[in-house]
Amino acid sequence: MQLTKFSNINGALAAATCTLLAGVSNAQADEKSNDWQFDTAIMYYGEPDRVQAVEGVVSATKDFGDEHVFSTKLVLDTLTGASANGAVAQTSAQTFTRPSGNGEYTIEAGDTPLDDTFRDTRVQLNLAWNQPWGANQKVGAGLHISNEYDYLSVALNANYALDFNRKNTTVSVAASYAADEYSPEGGIPLALSKMAIRSDFANEDAFKAGFDDTRIGESENKDTLDVIFGLSQVINRRWLVQFNYGYSQVDGYLTDPFKVVSLVDDTGSALGHYYESRPDSRSKHSIFAQSKYHFDSLIWDMSYRLASDDWGIDSHTLESRLYIPLSDSAWITPHVRYYQQSAADFYRPFVQGDLAEYMSADYRIGQMTAYTLGLKYTQKLSDGDELSMRLEYYQQTPENSGFNSPGQLADVDLYPSVSAVIFQLGYKF
Repeated sequence: MQLTKFSNINGALAAATCTLLAGVSNAQADEKSNDWQFDTAIMYYGEPDRVQAVEGVVSATKDFGDEHVFSTKLVLDTLTGASANGAVAQTSAQTFTRPSGNGEYTIEAGDTPLDDTFRDTRVQLNLAWNQPWGANQKVGAGLHISNEYDYLSVALNANYALDFNRKNTTVSVAASYAADEYSPEGGIPLALSKMAIRSDFANEDAFKAGFDDTRIGESENKDTLDVIFGLSQVINRRWLVQFNYGYSQVDGYLTDPFKVVSLVDDTGSALGHYYESRPDSRSKHSIFAQSKYHFDSLIWDMSYRLASDDWGIDSHTLESRLYIPLSDSAWITPHVRYYQQSAADFYRPFVQGDLAEYMSADYRIGQMTAYTLGLKYTQKLSDGDELSMRLEYYQQTPENSGFNSPGQLADVDLYPSVSAVIFQLGYKF
């Protein structure tokens, strides 16, 4: 599921940062304001034995003069591999029905149940126009379209910024509205219905009828409204700070149609797997603070985000980048990110007894910590073009938020860690 994003609302801060970075290199090419500028990248993301993704990005920007700027971005990515379906591991092998209802897959004893049919191709297009509005104001608008084989998202966004205090202070507001349609393979499952397993039915026709009884339709919709209020301040010629408050409201179908929750008895044995159920609305508040300081040669970028929603998830994100020059035309950027979140109120790694109105075993909304360690190398070329390479390691560690593991569940890993390697190659011209 692709979350709607919209562009940075603080143009003044971004421009000032670019100016600082430009000071790292003296090899600046003479560029006319009416030239197209391109930024391309290809990225690989790989989780061992799980998801593999390859993404290509092409961005283009053209200044038509007087800061009337058109920009566009095209993204194409493909994903393959296996994704956790939410069921608990068992000390014996388990069989699951594929989301389409056509076929099944078996998980070995002790292994986390992974659906190996995870396949997707996504095409995303962003269009944006930004321009001055009077002496100290800027406005902009954009369009976002993202299409996957089972998911379509269309979003409109707009932004406004006002400079004052000799353009050392900027206040801004941005808003985005997205309308999404989800059409998963096999249809929309009935929340809390039991997964149909072939071995539980007398014949194929009976299984087909049982599978159809767990479906409620072909597609569902959701709407998302995001609003961000921003303040940026130039403290002095070396120091910039930014503060944002964000609000997000999502309404509609928010359940993951591919996730289930296992019902277990006192011995930890799975009695069946039931399609998850989530509330049909979600409100989120966030506070973001960022500081960029230019030392004599280094630039330190530090940020912190606090987010909280009415599902009970509270999260903290701390991120740091340090721009270190190696020469007049090259620099490296170490990157560190730490993330921590609490579990949603309805998160359950498994269920004993009665099913709840809302429940999900999706580890992504459970309690967890995660960190990213990375390094980026950037080289300015003699013609003014820019080549970059980025390598990062990501580690996500789900945690037990207070659930006791009955019987055999004490002998299996209910909260397996997920790691990934990220490599990106970029070229600007």
